[in-house]
Amino acid sequence: MPDPTRKHPPLKLTKSYIDKVTPGPADELHWDTEVKGFGARCTPTGKLTFIVQGRTDPKKPAARITIGPYGVFTVDQARDVAREHLRSMRMGVDPREVKKQQEAERQQKVTEGVTLKQVYDSYVSRPGALKPSTRKWYEFYVTKVFADWQDKPVVAVTRDMVKEKHAQLARDGLPGKKVKGGAPASANSAMVVLRILLNYAADEHQLADGSPLISTNPVAAMKRHWAPAGDRTDRYVSFDRVGAVWNALHDARITARNGDIFAGINFVLFLMVTGARRSEVASLRWSDVCIDRDDPAKSYWFADDRKQGKPTRFPLSTAAVAILDACKRVDGNDHIFPSRGKGGHIVDPRGALELVDKVAGRIVGAHGLRKTFSNISQRECRIEKFRTDLLIGHKPDQSDVTSRAYLDLTDLRWLQPEVEAIGAWIEQKGAVNAGANVVPLVQRA
Repeated sequence: MPDPTRKHPPLKLTKSYIDKVTPGPADELHWDTEVKGFGARCTPTGKLTFIVQGRTDPKKPAARITIGPYGVFTVDQARDVAREHLRSMRMGVDPREVKKQQEAERQQKVTEGVTLKQVYDSYVSRPGALKPSTRKWYEFYVTKVFADWQDKPVVAVTRDMVKEKHAQLARDGLPGKKVKGGAPASANSAMVVLRILLNYAADEHQLADGSPLISTNPVAAMKRHWAPAGDRTDRYVSFDRVGAVWNALHDARITARNGDIFAGINFVLFLMVTGARRSEVASLRWSDVCIDRDDPAKSYWFADDRKQGKPTRFPLSTAAVAILDACKRVDGNDHIFPSRGKGGHIVDPRGALELVDKVAGRIVGAHGLRKTFSNISQRECRIEKFRTDLLIGHKPDQSDVTSRAYLDLTDLRWLQPEVEAIGAWIEQKGAVNAGANVVPLVQRA
């Protein structure tokens, strides 16, 4: 097709000439007589852009290259650029290809410079990517566990670095969470998160030649080097120590030196009688709790971060209500377990958890209290697994169509008899341990 662009007779382009150019109904070209191939294009909207046109090969069509707009370039500056482009063309070099190569190299440098923190930011910013609690853990791993790597390009992470970091974590534990004997399971978890982020980086970023940013994930080095986490099923309070732990926490609450210690003990007691996750309880507010004195079966605590992905009401036992009644309210702070810390609530009740470990005679931790609750529920109170799973916030079996697609699991107050039985069993153990005269409670299903 013929070029519809209107061409004006060649003449020397000057500032005064360019300033007088008026737009026409179509693009118009104004060629320079001083440098053949140099010109200016004027669009119908009046935009003026300098161009240069020449050939790298007499047998090939002329190449037209945009230099830049008038105002950014003066006439003389644009003419100098045109001379350089024309000189390259005479040598058989197409400036457009040079520009593409330079842009590819620039993009390659940008891509190769993508840091672990940038990958994390991109990964968690996807709509619905992670639950808030999971995102906090990812952030902890990136900014704390891999703090010395977060500003490094991900391509700089090597297999040897991965193995060395894993060995360190397994030996010493996570930053700020060091425990006796190291933390092999946590070290494994940290590497799983790293593997996920690096796989994401490989999927999202390509090098100039189209190959992935990371051809082989360095965490693959762990294939035969994962730390043996040991048998973690015994990380719960054994039944013969539940009463001692229960009483030790109550005694420690009486002698608590400050509000944070007091709140931390209540926090752990609440974990014992609910089987809740630490993240669910930490930010619990009084507005998330309903205590019905006339009808205990209507009492509940509310969690909006359960793994089912749905906000849920959970029943409160008499034992749980007693713990809440003992909590001290703080003016201007709606948190049930308040703290003077930045977040306004207890995050890590470490002292109380260490007391649990000491009295239990084994490592238990917050997650171990969930296991304690689950073991009491199924082994001592004979509560079926399905109901126990619901109480501790596990998702129903995906193969169970009825529970997955038909049963409303957002209000579990119908399980109040079950939590009451578990709470009563724990309190009874505490009474026995204290040497009280105890009449065995009737088991409630």
